[in-house]
Amino acid sequence: MDEKQFNLLVHLRKDSRKNLATIGRSIRTPISTLHDRMKRLREELVEKYTCIVNFKKMGFNCRAHVIIRLCNKEDRDILKEALLRHHGVNSLYKINNGYDFLAEVVFQDMFQLDTFVEQLDEKFKIKEKKIYYIVEDIAREVFLSDPVHAEFLREL
Repeated sequence: MDEKQFNLLVHLRKDSRKNLATIGRSIRTPISTLHDRMKRLREELVEKYTCIVNFKKMGFNCRAHVIIRLCNKEDRDILKEALLRHHGVNSLYKINNGYDFLAEVVFQDMFQLDTFVEQLDEKFKIKEKKIYYIVEDIAREVFLSDPVHAEFLREL
């Protein structure tokens, strides 16, 4: 990836709604070239365009990370499908170090989260689970969003 492609990616990570004329002026690249570079990024690197929602403003005041270790590894696929279908699961990750999944969940209150966890316990043989409540977002999606943060990649 050349420096202009890299700079375009940094601008898109910071604010993907910024218009190409503004980005072009900032990185001294014509808009037509940026269109070509954008197409290449979509084909090679960009997985999904999305927005980050302030869940609290929507009335979802309880966010947590739930880490799960199953008793039976054979149940992984069944649990994965159940978590993917559940309305409260925002993100789901397969993890290591003895655990199976990390789920970021979003609920209106702690009662709904507690109900969710109880249902998991009833339906699956869970060996261990840990719940970490998200008290405050300090930084989200900042990797490659600022040239200062990404200086090390230029050296690679």
